This record gives sequence, structure tokens and C-alpha cells, in this order.
Amino acid sequence: MLFFLLYGNIFAQELPPIESFTPQAYDADNQNWDISQSPNKYIYVANNKGLLEYNGATWNFYQTPNETVMRSVHVVGDRVYTGSYMEFGYWAKDETGTLIYKSLSNKLESIIEDEEFWKIINIKNWVLFQSLDRIYIYNTLDESFDVVEPKSGIVKMYNIDDQVFYQVFGEGIFKIENGTSELFIDSPEILESRVVNMFDYNNGYLVLTERKGFYYFNEGDFSLWDIEYSDSLKGITVYSADILKDKTILLGTISDGLIALDYDGKFLYHINQTRGLQNNTVLSIIEDIDNNIWLGLDNGINFIKSNSPYEIYYDYSGKLGTIYASIVFNNNIYLGTNQGLFYRRIASNEEFLLIPETNGQVWGLSEINGELFCGHDRGTFVIKDNNLAVLIPNTQGTWAVKSIQDNPNLLIQGTYDGLNILEREDGDWRFRNKIEGFDISSRYFELIASKVFVSHEYKGVFKIELDSTFKETIKVDKEPDFEKDLNSGLIQYKESVFYANQSGVFKYDNLKDGFFKDSIFSKLYNEIEYTSGKLVVDEKNKLWGFSKHNLAFLDFDSFSNIPELITIPLPKKLINDKNGYENISYLYDNHYLLGTSNGYLIIDLSKLKADDKFNIHINHVEVGALDSEMKKVSLNGSSIFNNETNNIYFSFSIPEYFKYSEKRYQYFLEGYNNNWSDWSPENFHFFENLPHGDYIFKVRGKIGNVETINTASFNFQIKKPWYLSNLFIAIYTISGIIMLLTIHLTYRAYYKNQRKKILEQTQKDLELKELENQQQIVNFKNDSLTQDIENKNRELAISTMSLIKKNEFLNNIKEELKKINTDKKLNPVIRLIDRNINNTNDWEFFEEAFNNADKDFLKKVKSKHPSLTHNDLRLCAYLRLNLSSKEIAPLLNISVRSVEVKRYRLRKKMELEHETSLTDYILDL
Repeated sequence: MLFFLLYGNIFAQELPPIESFTPQAYDADNQNWDISQSPNKYIYVANNKGLLEYNGATWNFYQTPNETVMRSVHVVGDRVYTGSYMEFGYWAKDETGTLIYKSLSNKLESIIEDEEFWKIINIKNWVLFQSLDRIYIYNTLDESFDVVEPKSGIVKMYNIDDQVFYQVFGEGIFKIENGTSELFIDSPEILESRVVNMFDYNNGYLVLTERKGFYYFNEGDFSLWDIEYSDSLKGITVYSADILKDKTILLGTISDGLIALDYDGKFLYHINQTRGLQNNTVLSIIEDIDNNIWLGLDNGINFIKSNSPYEIYYDYSGKLGTIYASIVFNNNIYLGTNQGLFYRRIASNEEFLLIPETNGQVWGLSEINGELFCGHDRGTFVIKDNNLAVLIPNTQGTWAVKSIQDNPNLLIQGTYDGLNILEREDGDWRFRNKIEGFDISSRYFELIASKVFVSHEYKGVFKIELDSTFKETIKVDKEPDFEKDLNSGLIQYKESVFYANQSGVFKYDNLKDGFFKDSIFSKLYNEIEYTSGKLVVDEKNKLWGFSKHNLAFLDFDSFSNIPELITIPLPKKLINDKNGYENISYLYDNHYLLGTSNGYLIIDLSKLKADDKFNIHINHVEVGALDSEMKKVSLNGSSIFNNETNNIYFSFSIPEYFKYSEKRYQYFLEGYNNNWSDWSPENFHFFENLPHGDYIFKVRGKIGNVETINTASFNFQIKKPWYLSNLFIAIYTISGIIMLLTIHLTYRAYYKNQRKKILEQTQKDLELKELENQQQIVNFKNDSLTQDIENKNRELAISTMSLIKKNEFLNNIKEELKKINTDKKLNPVIRLIDRNINNTNDWEFFEEAFNNADKDFLKKVKSKHPSLTHNDLRLCAYLRLNLSSKEIAPLLNISVRSVEVKRYRLRKKMELEHETSLTDYILDL
């Protein structure tokens, strides 16, 4: 049932849960006219664009054959009959799961111009198509047609217990029997009124008109149905109506949404756009196989869940805010939110009222010894009988307040900056003292005897020993196993302290002085689905835990004292509660209130069903080669695919539609892997580049924790590549045999000629050995020549240095003689020295040694540069030895500066570029 907020107040009329569907990609101008359901629970909608098919996961669209508006749809067995402009027929699925249309109207000689088909019903083996002019009766056995053609236009056609009625405007209501029409009701009250629908009722018929309400017809008596709501109906335009299996009568209006009456005509509820519908025009109503209600609206589709265990309160006005705590106290429901503390009588439809002075953040509510305490951002409030809140001074920032065992006049208070003690004095509570020695925020804390446990999600778990007066700490220890645990929780349950984090639930052992994992309590959630370690104990002593996909509790109220784990499939993302601040409280008769971020849910545990059965279907399979278009294949039997088409796509779904029933899927490709996949909400999977082989694709699903009763499967084979086919294997075998024979014959010839080849090879080896010996002799000679060259190079180097030293020595003597040759008596001696420095024999000796060491160098230079003189060649020879200008000067008996001049002139004669080194050039020749 659904509760709504209206006009700033919290409206509490009980309504079924509603959810809206807007088919993706088809929502533009999305007028929905008619709805029907197939035996496999698929939903089909006649839409202004064509036919929509919904399998619980995806919408499939099929264009009307003549691209006109589709007015009606009706499923009979495996056929989907539809009617549109100038066309009617049926759709049936081919082997790929795709609907294929077959026209029936083209079997007729003609239909009336501009005829549209607004209603389709079936009676046994007949299907009737109603337009505004005729009713075409199609016999599915022999495919023949009968036509009912009244004198005036047809308003609507009705099916009541396999009896067909229709209204002719201005004439009355007719009944078709044995293929002929007979006037059934011709009362004046309906001659000018449109009849929306007719129902079997108390041995007669209820006749619902468009604007005048209900009439009752029995044995010729036609009178207004006398109900309390009759006058209200007169001001409403009704377009559609249906009676449910539980005898609830639903009226779909043009501008007032949906109205529900019981079988006696008493008003039940009214749902319109402000209370959950997408719009107020209800064009069609059907009850599905699971007794849920589908509404085809002027723009959109609404689904109404019947017999739901949930009552959903949406805070549309934003008045309540996020709920952090709730409690029932003195027949009132109290809600603590981020906007304050609200209350309302538990069994009333009144709005929730804010208790004065409590506006702001409420963190917790607790009843202690018949008094209600409110932990608030501003401090601790005591809620009096007249719903007045009295603030206890000096208690700012209160998380929670708890009792102290054996001392009813003291309370312990957890605050933003530690722990406080409150004391009752003269009937009123006051702040007594702060417990010294502990200043950490204490949102979660539990007191047992003189020991306090405090959990801080960023700092860990503390164990504090207090003195007997509760004024200061004696000892503060930190639990070594618990550090930073976001959204962890701490609670006292059955006189024991429990700590909960992602790893499980841990119980404190007083004898061992430590926390140890409790296997029973840890069943409340697992590590994969963990979202919060918040634990809640309700008034019925149930311990609640919260996880990603479920709400769960342990119930110890059993004869065996073995706790029973009850799991409620409520996905966290749908209930939208605040992580780490989850809260649930007992209301009455198995009803529990679960706080959310935008209202709350009421859960009726007695309506939770453990025997729900669901089926899963493979909707279609597509295959294709890499980077090519995928094509649908047959779902029947076993399929064989070419090796190139080894990319395969599977689509599957569970046709269930309640949004709080979260669907998840698990698949397994036998022949490819050995394990089922992880549970996932995705209703498809794509396998790429599968190797050749035989496969069985299996898929199963679950809603909440209830698995589907079947496992859908698809068998297929991917052929071997052509080079691994049987033909080619035979070819490979024959080729192998031929190759072996060839090798055998080849080796016989080989062995036959082997001796001859060995002899020839031996002869060649001897010849080669002789050549190697000759080569070795040549190498010895070359080594000797190389040695000679090295010796001559050494001689050249020695002679060169000897000349350099001799000339340097003579130059030194000449210079000394010049110094003392004042009377020029020593000139003959100086001339003798100059002749020895420029001795031609020295140069000839050097030239011979140079030519022996560097044969043909001087010839090569002369041939390349013919203009060079004898002195130029001499300079080139010295440069070839990589001598510096300083070393060359004594050899030429000139100064170093003169050598540089000679080098410059030599460069000019050789026409060298400026950046080219003269020495490098000569060395490279």
C-alpha cells in the first residue's frame, strides 16, 4: 500500500504501490491505448506508434504494418491480436523470438472506409474484432469470418463469462448468441449514454455509463445502483473499467485518474497524478496473471502492485526530510529527522506535526523507564505527555541517551565530545558531570557494569573503565584488532556487546577480554554485500542488519532457541536510506517502519511470501563475425554456426515488474568455462571469438533471494575452421602417408649414395686441408712482412727523432756561438754547422726510411698535387708522421713561425677548404 504527501501535509490514505513505465526510445507522444499479457507474463501495449512488447527487462517495438495508430491488442495463447486503422490480424513469434505479423483483414473482400478496430475479445475458438461500425468474428479453426453489422454505430463490446455484448448508440445493448444479435437492454437511461463496461453482479449485471454512474439490470428491471459514491460518479467522465478477481471495481477516468470501489460500491481509494500516476487519463485497465494492475494512460503506463508487503510514504513536500530514528510511544509514532521531531497518532490519517523547539537534526530516540528521550544536535530533550519537548541544559550535541543498570536516577549520554552523566533531581533531569579522561565523539556506546565500550569509525573501538561515581575514567584501552572502519556499528544485545564491520559481527568475551567473530550473527550480511555495520534491536527483540541487496533480521523467538534468519529482498539503492544511519522500529501486528531519505516504508512481515515462483526466458540470440552485423538465430533445437560467426549475444529476462523486486542474473557457458558467473543486474551477455566446439549456454535468475524455478538453456555448436574439417584431416592424413613414403624412398637413395658422398667428401677434405696449409704459409709470410714494416716504422721513428735531436743540438751550439762571435772569427764554424743541419744525406736517409715505412705516399701526393715542390713534399712527409710545427722546425732549420707559413702555403697549393684540417687531410691520404 502506498502513502503520499499532499499539499505540504503527510497524507496517509492506504494505496497500492505504483511505479511508472516509459518505454525507452518510444516515449515521444507516447499514447497507450490497450494492454494485454501473454501466458509467459510478457506485456503487450497497443501504442500510437505500433506494438510494444515488455519482457521485464527491455522494451521491443514493432511498427504497425500500415504505419497507423494501433488501437487494440489482445493475447490469445501464442498469438498477439491487434487492431489498427483499416487493418487487423495477429503477431506470432518466429523461431528467433521475433514477432511476425499476419493480416486477417486482407482475407475479407472489403472493410468499411476509415474503419478502426478498438476492441478485441476471444470466446473459445473465436476472436472478435470490434470497430465503430462492425464486429468481425474470426473462427480460428477454419479461418472463416462472420460479420455483425448493426444499423447504427457501435459504442463498445463487452465480454462477460464468455458472453458477448455490445452497445449501439440510440438502440441499446445487444447480445450475440449463435452468431446472431438480440436486443438485451433498451432502457431509456442508456439510449443516449455511453456504456463503458458491464459486469456480472448478484445474478444480474452492473452497467457502468460514461457520465451517469452505475445501473443494475436484472430480469428486465433497469435501475440506478444505489451506493454512497453514486453522486460523486456523476461529476466524473469514466473511460475504462474492470472488476478484479478480489471483486474490487476499478474506474479509469478521463481527467481524475483511477477510482477504486469495493464489491458493494463503497469507496476504497483514489489515485491521480498528484498521488503517483503519470497523468490523469486512464484509457485501459487490466489485471495480470499475478493480480497486479496495469493502466494504459494517455501518455505512459502505470503498474500497481497488489497485496504488497510494503506501504511506501513519499515525502513529496520535503516537510519531514531524512528519517534518522523512529519509535512508538504512548500510541504515537515519533519520527526523528534532519528537520526535527515529528509525531502522529498511530492509527490515524492525521498529518505529522513538528514538536515545538525540536527543529534541527535529531540523532536518536529512546524510551527509558517510561520516558521518551530525544538525542538532538542542540542537546537532549525529554518529551512530555502533551508532546512538549524539554531541553536538558548543558547537553549540546547528543547522539544517544542510555540507562545505567541498577541506578534509575542516572543516565549516560553520548555526545560530540565524549560521555556525560545525567541525574534526576526532583523529578526533572539535569546535567551532572562530564566523564573526565575521554573526549572522543561517542555516537555508538554501550555500558555494562562500570565498563563502557565506544566505537568511533575513524579511530577504532575503546574500552573504558569508570570509577564508581561515573565521574572519571580509570583506564582507557583501544582494541588492537579494530582500526578505521567506516559505517561500523556497536550494540548491546542479550547482555552482550557486539561490534559489526565489513568482516562480520564480533562478540565481546568478558573472560578472554576480547572480541571474537560470531558465526551466527555474521549471517546478517556478507562481505561482498556489506554497506553498513549498523545493527538495530527492535521492541520484539529482533536483531536487524542492512546490506546492499537485502534487509535481514535474526529472530530468537523459537522453541529450539536457534535463531531464524529472515531475509527481505529490499535493495538499498531503491529504499534510499542513509548509509550508516539505517533505522527500523516495530509499529504493531508485524508492521515495521523503515526510515529513508525521502519518507519511510512500512513493512508487513505477514505478507512476505517465501513461495513466489519466477521463470526466466532467453528472449533472443544473435550471432555474427567480428565487426559485422549481428543476426538473430532460431531458439528452437540446437544451432550450428560457421567458425567465422563465433561472436554470440544472449538476451534474457524474468517477466516480473515490481521495482522493489530487484532482478539479478547468473550465466554459465558449458564447454567454455567451469563456473557460474557472479550475480549481475544485466540481462544480456556477449561472448567474443569463441573457439570451435559444442556449447550449452545456461542462465538463471533471482528476485531478492528467491531463484527462478527454471534454468533457461541454449545449445549450439561452432564448426571447426575449414583447415580442421574432416575432409582436410583426410587430406592431411593422405598427404602425411605420401610424405612418409617419399621420405623413406629418399632416405634409401640417400644411404645408397652415402658411401660415395663420404669418399668424395674425404677427398674434398684432404684438398681443403692442403689449401689450409698453403694459406697458413701465406699467413706466416704476411706476418713476417708485417714485422718488417713495423721494424722499418721503428727505424723511421728513431731516425726522425735522431735528426730532430741532432739539429736541435746543432742549432743550440750555433746560437751560443753567435752570442760570442763579436769579432766574427767564428763564422766559418757557424757555416759548417748550417751545412750539417741542411745535410742532403740526412734527408736522403730519412726519405729512404719513410718510403720503406709508407710506400708510395710521396708519389700519391705528387700525382694528386703536381705543383708541390721538393720542400713541400718534405713538409708533407713530416706531417704524415703527425709531427708538430715545433718538431718540424729543427728538421727544416727554420723557425716555428716559418713552419706555420709553409703550412699555410701548402694548404693554398692543395686548395683545401678553410674548415679542413691539413694534418687530417694528409693522414687520410
